[in-house]
Amino acid sequence: MPKAKVNGINIYYELSGPEDSPVLVLSNGIMMSTASWALQNQVLNKHLRVLLYDCRGMWQSDHPEQPYSMEQHADDLAALLDFLRIDQAHIGGISYGAEISMVFALNYPQKTQSLIVIDGVSEIHPLLKAQTMPWLIAAQKNDPELLLKTSYHMNFGEDWIIANQAFIDSSVERYAAIDMGAFERLMESFYTLDITARLKEISAPTLVIAGEQDLIKGREYAEIIAKGIPGSELVLVPRSGHALCLDKPAELNTLLLGFVMKYRNPIIKEVS
Repeated sequence: MPKAKVNGINIYYELSGPEDSPVLVLSNGIMMSTASWALQNQVLNKHLRVLLYDCRGMWQSDHPEQPYSMEQHADDLAALLDFLRIDQAHIGGISYGAEISMVFALNYPQKTQSLIVIDGVSEIHPLLKAQTMPWLIAAQKNDPELLLKTSYHMNFGEDWIIANQAFIDSSVERYAAIDMGAFERLMESFYTLDITARLKEISAPTLVIAGEQDLIKGREYAEIIAKGIPGSELVLVPRSGHALCLDKPAELNTLLLGFVMKYRNPIIKEVS
């Protein structure tokens, strides 16, 4: 299992695909692991160099007990790219990973060839905090069943839930493998996010994607981000919930591959 020592911790990563192809980074949602991108990786790595990784506090990377921040996650990703000798990449992520990606694009514009924001937010409204607070309570109680039952209906569209109820029912064991203390620190990091006023600073070509049925980070937030980032493109995926990578993988794969290939040539940026 490859790991990179960056910023004093070990970051788990997977890098696959043709070595001479554009590099696409995909950052996880808060309950995801690199395995959650399986339906993307098996398609995209035939055409792209795909970098998957667990950020600090997630799964196979280290879980330091100090508080986390989006800026820290962005620094870790920048250091991981340096470790892998990748000068510039297409930076994408879903939900928590989308928020890391936007902070990365703000803090490391020279490393950001393009930006792909999937079901992310740039600010947190009271309803979103209320909707996700049971997740934090479940983590504090170390209760994986409560975490599952307070989250799956928020993460998936109705069609996916109907078709995958057996998978949902069998997921408590998987949720029990989550480090609840680290998950709590990730949630606290998320609650500090407030970057809407800075979105105008992002100069990379940007694609904003949201599930039409996303109940927590849907159209409202996608439109704020698309309006804030100059020249960005906005796509709403019909009949999809929040977890687009699992809910509508074919549609997401088409969007990712098309956008990366559109901006596949490296961008030369002057550093003042």
